[in-house]
Amino acid sequence: MTMKKCIITILIALSTVAGYSQKVFKIQAHRVSAPPTTPELTQNKQNVVYSRIENDDTLLIVQLPEVDIRMLQHFYDFADTRQGRRLVRNVKKVYPFAKLAGEKLQQYDSLLIQTHNKQERRKLMKKAEEEITAQYSEDLKKLTFTQGAILIRLIDRETGNTSYKLVQELRGKFRAFFYQGFARLWGYNLKTEYDPKTNDEDDKIETIITLMEKGCI
Repeated sequence: MTMKKCIITILIALSTVAGYSQKVFKIQAHRVSAPPTTPELTQNKQNVVYSRIENDDTLLIVQLPEVDIRMLQHFYDFADTRQGRRLVRNVKKVYPFAKLAGEKLQQYDSLLIQTHNKQERRKLMKKAEEEITAQYSEDLKKLTFTQGAILIRLIDRETGNTSYKLVQELRGKFRAFFYQGFARLWGYNLKTEYDPKTNDEDDKIETIITLMEKGCI
């Protein structure tokens, strides 16, 4: 039983009930008054902006990320449609929660490594569950059906395991079967795999995420 699986299971349990936050992934430029010796990164560590005074004018010098033109064209091909714009909005909302698992894993992993007592490890994982539930449950309950389905697929993207497999390894076969049955009532499938190579919508999602991480959209 790992902290990673513990965290992911909390997200799964909450998301299958329905709900997701209205947080929007924001890209912000960070402005500095003078060119630094070492580039300062923005809040999302993607864009760097310098300023320089020349002839009493302030000039901005921006370091832009490299862009794959073919990928960007592929993005505009589908994002210029009503369905495509909806997909972009949903991915932007869901992706931060898919990344949450990895962030929380890093936060608690160092503590788990130092904890060799099984009882102490269980207490630590229980505390992690309580903290995540208290902080994110209300946001997750706002998840729409489509956003929940995307979140489940992105869990597979972030962990390399389907939600069903993660629940099975953490809670056992019966609990996994129960979660799957409950999820199916809401139209979800915890066995869904994320595969951009063979699934057209997953390919679009991967394009959106890649461009988001590059600060292009």
